Amino acid sequence: MMSRRTFLRGAAAGAAGAGILAESADPAAAAAAEEPPARPNILWITCEDMSPFLGCYGDAYAVTPNIDRLAREGVRYTAAFATAPVCSPARSCLITGMYATSLGTQHLRSQFPIPGYIRGFPSYLRAAGYYCTNNVKTDYNTSREPAIVKDSWDDCSATAHWRGRRPGQPFFAVFNSMQTHQSQIGCLPYETFLKNVQAKLAPAERHDPAGAPLPPYYPDTPITRRAWARMYDCITLMDREHVGRLLKELEDDGLAEDTIVFFYSDGGAGQPRHKRLIHDSGLRVAMLVRFPGKHRRLAPAAPGETVDRLVSFLDFAPTVLSLVGLPVPDCMQGRAFLGPAAGEPNGYVYGARDRVDEAYDCARSVRDARYLYIRNYMPHLSHNQPEWYSDQAEVRREITRLAAEGKLAADQLAYAGPARPLEELYDTQADPHQVRNLAASPEHAQVLQRMRSEHRRWVLETRDTGFLAEQEMVERSAGATPLEMAQRDEKYPLARILAAADLVGRPEALSRQVELLKDGDSAVRYWAAVGLKALGRDAAPAREALRAALADPSATVSVEAAGALAAQGGVQPALDVLVKELRGPRPDAAAHAARTLELLGEAARPVLPAMKEAAAALEENLKKFTGHYQTAFALDSSIRRLEGR
Repeated sequence: MMSRRTFLRGAAAGAAGAGILAESADPAAAAAAEEPPARPNILWITCEDMSPFLGCYGDAYAVTPNIDRLAREGVRYTAAFATAPVCSPARSCLITGMYATSLGTQHLRSQFPIPGYIRGFPSYLRAAGYYCTNNVKTDYNTSREPAIVKDSWDDCSATAHWRGRRPGQPFFAVFNSMQTHQSQIGCLPYETFLKNVQAKLAPAERHDPAGAPLPPYYPDTPITRRAWARMYDCITLMDREHVGRLLKELEDDGLAEDTIVFFYSDGGAGQPRHKRLIHDSGLRVAMLVRFPGKHRRLAPAAPGETVDRLVSFLDFAPTVLSLVGLPVPDCMQGRAFLGPAAGEPNGYVYGARDRVDEAYDCARSVRDARYLYIRNYMPHLSHNQPEWYSDQAEVRREITRLAAEGKLAADQLAYAGPARPLEELYDTQADPHQVRNLAASPEHAQVLQRMRSEHRRWVLETRDTGFLAEQEMVERSAGATPLEMAQRDEKYPLARILAAADLVGRPEALSRQVELLKDGDSAVRYWAAVGLKALGRDAAPAREALRAALADPSATVSVEAAGALAAQGGVQPALDVLVKELRGPRPDAAAHAARTLELLGEAARPVLPAMKEAAAALEENLKKFTGHYQTAFALDSSIRRLEGR
């Protein structure tokens, strides 16, 4: 994190450098050098759900002339990473310069508050005279989003544009494209894609499925090839209608020489094994930055060159402030990578996967320049676990079907199989698709230990709130915010909770987990129940302990214990608890119960009427995509499956 003092020290060094140049020039040039340079405009051109599938990244299948030109005129980052594999936690980080896991905003479209002193970084630019616009997505994942929007943007709308500023006023403008979003590349009907995307492309711009460069974790079928070609068609349309259009508008307005242009995507591709996973396929993004001649001194390399520095979304907010000469607030956890406040390069970047829609999860990643380490705290769940929204995609259903029929190769089952390892370690240079897990390799034991230790250090130092279920977070942070709650060890004894989570997936931990079901901290008890659930029928010796836990005062513990007990054959007592919470007043507990029922499958049939009753009450959530829609998603999937639809 960059303090104001460090920033001023860097700024002073920059000023001293300017003085040296002035002394060696003629008087007129010296006078010009002493003049502070005009503040740059900054334009963010962003798109959704796109891995670096671009010509400038060496992808011969891609048709992206405008982005490729931007790469030739700017610098291309080869190691830029989102902090989460879905949009709203990643955007929470982008707007604040803080980890979503520290703020408590890591679950997709949750509504936890953040402290008032945490501001959207464009508010600092506005205070310095910048005109700030956002066109148009926010999705900052907090109940304070309206206040952040009001504080950050002069205009936040579908018509927001730098053209609304006063004459000569510097601007920071964001334009986001949905043309590459998961909905466009897979979830909407194919006929909609043909009308909205492919019909707008010339024949030479369309991608032949026969030539699609499928990754090894995909089965080679006509459906997977069509899905891959569809994605590239969406990228081509985005290149033309979004990137090409905005760059032309900038030039037409005579502003190209005054504007630093960023292009980046908000996460990995909206395809199975990309979005929602914390492998490089889900977190690595394309990022280009173009510096006009008058601001070339700020560039880290010459036009057309690459930058291998590890960059995280955490660093974007402090970097923009640095580029315009503003101090970086102490609350920001990131490190500027451009401008006078730029710090040393990151040694590691970090990722987090938590609940996405109705699919609960807890996984963390650590990435250095070569290796990727992933710690799965719910290893009993498939990477490809059921999810209402993603299951709308034909390619997702294809992969799930082939897995059930035993027709997938080992590399493909690592994604689509029923479970996953506790730890994953990949050499990203030798294995760019990350299909060879080296966690058990003796030759990589030291690397594994280093990355494992770094993961634990990061979790504890950043006070990762992801080890609390959402209902627990609601209760523990009452009257405060998750960020404030997590700083108090009496409220959030993270080391003890992490130790309990670390036991999940370890068969030898059964007796210890039975003991922990009686622990004084409900989060410890929760992770004990998760661990017993992960053991399935191997947790039979814990049946009585789980039955007792059904009466736990914490809904989080009782719901998880119900899921674990159901795996032991004690279905009816478990179902009674789940229906009680489903009908109860606590939305997060109801969502947890609904997901548990969904994963029970056929065993949930006795309470189908209660599920249909609850689903009817939530019907508007599916239509409006508001509220606790994850409960509606889980119930809808369960009911359809049980009714054979």
